[in-house]
Amino acid sequence: MIEIKHVSQRFPGPRGLVEALRDINLSIGSGEIFGIIGRSGAGKSTLVRTLNLLTRPSEGTVVVAGRDLTRLNAAALREARRDIGMIFQHFNLLSSRTVYENVALPLELAGKSRSEIEATVAPLLDLVGLAAQRDRYPAQISGGQKQRVGIARALANRPKVLLSDEATSALDPETTRSILELLRQINRELGVTIVLITHQMEVIKQICDRVAVLETGRVVESGRVIDVFLRPHHEVTRAMIGDVIASELPPALKARIAERLVAGRDHLLRLAFTGAGVGDPVLSETIRRYALEISILHGQVDEIQGQAFGSLAVLASGDARQVGEAIDFLRGKGVIVEEISHVE
Repeated sequence: MIEIKHVSQRFPGPRGLVEALRDINLSIGSGEIFGIIGRSGAGKSTLVRTLNLLTRPSEGTVVVAGRDLTRLNAAALREARRDIGMIFQHFNLLSSRTVYENVALPLELAGKSRSEIEATVAPLLDLVGLAAQRDRYPAQISGGQKQRVGIARALANRPKVLLSDEATSALDPETTRSILELLRQINRELGVTIVLITHQMEVIKQICDRVAVLETGRVVESGRVIDVFLRPHHEVTRAMIGDVIASELPPALKARIAERLVAGRDHLLRLAFTGAGVGDPVLSETIRRYALEISILHGQVDEIQGQAFGSLAVLASGDARQVGEAIDFLRGKGVIVEEISHVE
């Protein structure tokens, strides 16, 4: 569905050219939910604007639904963009238009008749759960509802691709989960390919099939979400997964852990299990075998891409040699072990 080949993006800066994107290569399949994640300044927003050629790449090609957008003239590009819907972090709704009228706007601009607009907008409002709010104005609805309006508007032209640029960043956790579930439903029922830009690994874990990790304009890691969570290869990826764990810890506890890590005798470990290994008592066996003090800080059993996934954050205290042997033992039992060097 989407092929990004050797895309680079350079902008003039006060000290010369700034490389926002560097030789990006990605292939996103039809009907896939694909995540692009990175810290602030990694190049995510530049990349998403390149996907619909709001920003033309300095080099490379962007192919969407079989059409090379970089080769289209202005008129053909406007037509091609109807296959690409977009939802934004701050909703971008028109305050003077009702919910219904905001969703109808792209159809009005496309010259659709009143009956065609009604036939499209009414089912979309049902899909996003806003049929009862159709005559309200943006100031009269919640942030989550505003984002649902934005999603319905992005679907008005029946796009093949939906780009989500930090669409849940301004929402509380509960509302974020409901919006992500809605996107999953849209993907499943309408077959729309979704590209989800975020800085939150928790969002990637909840909804995406595959993920690419950006750092300083480059793709430093990509793959199935379950594989990236189990075996993160790049330091940036490991840090972001560590943030998922750290976000569950109370601030006072994180402060104490940070102090103990600096002292050097304690080791913060992330243990990951899949499949049948989720229920095995390997941790208690490790404690007995190596006489370690292990404090469980956080744990959960979840599901990623239909596979059982268990994760534990533990603080292991003891002789460095014993801790190392314990880590080797756990890995021999099929446990993925990552040592986290810091908590923020």
